Amino acid sequence: MANISTKEARGQLSTVISRAAFAKERTILTRHGKAVAAVVPIEDLEFLEKLEERIDIEDARAALTDVKKKGAVSWNKIKAELNL
Repeated sequence: MANISTKEARGQLSTVISRAAFAKERTILTRHGKAVAAVVPIEDLEFLEKLEERIDIEDARAALTDVKKKGAVSWNKIKAELNL
């Protein structure tokens, strides 16, 4: 995985994008030596989005199972406990 400063990336953006698109190369953009962003192939982004969606679905299912076991708390009760 390549590292490049944001200043360098400005002058090489077309190359960085082409490497991501065609060579499937990931590039980390740095500012003052610290990683701040990345340019990745679109397939990587699509994979991450699907993974996040799967995690969200699993979390929602776990929450529903928890509600079925323990019951739900009304919104009014939550507001009262938080003094809202």
